[in-house]
Amino acid sequence: MATLPVLPLTDAVLLPGMVVPVTLDPTTQAAVDAARATGDRKVLAVPRVDGEYGSVGVIAQIDKVGRLTSGEPAAVVRGLTRARIGAGVPGPGAALWVEASVIDEPAPAGKAKELAREYRALMTSVLSDRGAWQVIDAMERMTDLGELADSAGYAPWLSLSQKVELLAAPDVTARLELLVGWVKEHLAEQEVNEQINSDVREGLEKSQREFLLRQQLAAIRKELGEDEPDGSADYRSRIESAELPEKVREAALREVGKLERASDQSPESSWIRTWLDTVLEMPWSTRTEDNTDLAAARAVLDTDHAGLADVKDRILEYLAVRNRRAERNLGVVGGRGSGAVLALAGPPGVGKTSLGESVARALGRRFVRVSLGGIRDEAEIRGHRRTYVGALPGRIVRALREAGSMNPVVLLDEVDKVSAGYAGDPAAALLEVLDPAQNHTFRDHYLEVDLDLSDVLFLATANVVESIPGPLLDRMELVTLDGYTEDEKVAIARDHLLPRQLERAGLTADEATISDEALHRVAGEHTREAGVRQLERALARILRKVAVALASDPAPVRVDASDLARYLGRPKFTPESAERTAVPGVATGLAVTGAGGDVLFIEATSMDGEPGLTLTGQLGEVMKESAHIALSYLRSNGRRLGLDPNALAGRRIHLHVPAGAVPKDGPSAGITMVTALASLASGRPVRPEFGMTGEVTLSGRVLPIGGVKQKLLAAHRAGRTEVIIPARNEPDLDDLPAEVRSALTVHTLADVSDVLALALRPADVPAPLDGPALTAA
Repeated sequence: MATLPVLPLTDAVLLPGMVVPVTLDPTTQAAVDAARATGDRKVLAVPRVDGEYGSVGVIAQIDKVGRLTSGEPAAVVRGLTRARIGAGVPGPGAALWVEASVIDEPAPAGKAKELAREYRALMTSVLSDRGAWQVIDAMERMTDLGELADSAGYAPWLSLSQKVELLAAPDVTARLELLVGWVKEHLAEQEVNEQINSDVREGLEKSQREFLLRQQLAAIRKELGEDEPDGSADYRSRIESAELPEKVREAALREVGKLERASDQSPESSWIRTWLDTVLEMPWSTRTEDNTDLAAARAVLDTDHAGLADVKDRILEYLAVRNRRAERNLGVVGGRGSGAVLALAGPPGVGKTSLGESVARALGRRFVRVSLGGIRDEAEIRGHRRTYVGALPGRIVRALREAGSMNPVVLLDEVDKVSAGYAGDPAAALLEVLDPAQNHTFRDHYLEVDLDLSDVLFLATANVVESIPGPLLDRMELVTLDGYTEDEKVAIARDHLLPRQLERAGLTADEATISDEALHRVAGEHTREAGVRQLERALARILRKVAVALASDPAPVRVDASDLARYLGRPKFTPESAERTAVPGVATGLAVTGAGGDVLFIEATSMDGEPGLTLTGQLGEVMKESAHIALSYLRSNGRRLGLDPNALAGRRIHLHVPAGAVPKDGPSAGITMVTALASLASGRPVRPEFGMTGEVTLSGRVLPIGGVKQKLLAAHRAGRTEVIIPARNEPDLDDLPAEVRSALTVHTLADVSDVLALALRPADVPAPLDGPALTAA
């Protein structure tokens, strides 16, 4: 048992036989000073891990005290033998003194020699890789197994905790067993590292070789005055790592090769870079998953739009078929996806454009809108050739890039406003885009690679179907949106328009309310239209005035029908049919314009003068022909119809169609013109509750016309109660809303004589002069 000062070792472990320098700090300096004061210069070197001393230390001899080359004070310490730390005892100086008992180690057993032999072989393998041949010779000369095991304290690959465990091992056999296991683990780890380093070295050698070759190539080009543009290698790596179709990848790599060979002064370099950027930005392999819940899709469509049953049914049919094909693992057929092309035709304000976003939400797809109004250049659709300065891909390619997927909902807005110009016809370029049999290999002039559009759902909107070229219309499935009834407008205003305008005006539903009666009055008397755009503007105007009123009086405001004159002024649309048709020679027709259906008054009068027919009102050629046909029919069949034969013969007939500033054309006003001229000839006014439409022939037949639903909706809005249409248009009544069908009495006639018998007042019944009484009659 010896009493020694403690030399704490923070980042090192001293084993017997080791000689190490110890940097002196206040703690270690105190231990060294105490040992030197006793004369035997011995200390107990104990490792301190995480602030705690170990239970076993080493009695060490202080060989020398001095300074390191850096100037720091240090002591050279030699380990002698292991000792177990006992209780602390008082001693001189500031050092910590403890009792230390030397640990007597048992003689090595037979297994120890085998472990020592294996340890020497393993260490020889480790040290030979490092070229430490002197250390190998020193190990071979060690005969003491304890000295051999403790020499591992110099190994840099052993951790501090492993060395502490080695110090605390009870005998030589245990220490050698630990060392053999650790050396094997180190060799295995070294082998893995060597394999990794070898692979990295091979890759680096290949990269260095390629780099050297490219540098040589760059030097050659520099001598030729053709420096290589920066970034070509980056483009190659980006293309190789991108998920591109095989043919697109091949085309892109060919362009990279051209870029690598092109000189920096060549304009082709910038063209190629722009083209490569466009190709890499395209979502070639990105597709969104469609919503498979039909009920949820229907709920989305119903929430966003009231009515529009035809287009909602068509979208759900498309979704149901796609779901069924997916369930039965029926993929694309012949490279073609299961996209669709729908044309939404109808007057402004019925929700065609906003329906596209609702369809995208219902399907779970991304939405992008392409405005085609006013386009005159075919390259806007197909893209420009790359040789042009500032060339860009077409709007279809840009739409896919903007959507970020290959199966979005693309809304082609105002497709009927496309017109041919000096640079080609954009409508002709749309033929391939909207053809499901061709668009799976659509080729943009800029990209010049096949682009699959067969999964895209195209929705085209138009106001006038007749303006769409026939071949283009043939490629789309036409769904007509003919306008809303007054009840539907009130529902839309209450559920959609009013909440939106309240938010825009900064109001809440508690601060401002509009009654249903007021909404009915606004829709019927202040805004007579097929859509709801003017209705929404009227609501916005009301709420702006409400906001002004609330600024002075915070009391909630309720707008009733009696208050509308204060907010919107007097009604703009009042019943005028009875007043206009109270005199002979005036008939009410029905027409379709770009803004939807409308009523059309046709006036006729006769006077002395040169016999003939005068037509005014900006009539088109077809409408002028209808007027001549009507006059010829009545002159040839007047007696049979009970008309005065001299009423139309030998007099000047003037036929006018207000409003005179609006161009008009089409054959559907034929029977209205016959009725107006017959009323003039007979002196019998036309019944004011009647509206009519139909083409007339010289033989008096009533031929079918188009736009029946829009015309009947217009008749209903204008307060007509009875309507005459051609007999062959009777199937069109199936599309008429039930509330309109119940409010109108529709007569389907095939002969003009039947029209006159029904529409003209009896000769013995004079026309009343009171307008409102006529309207109610």
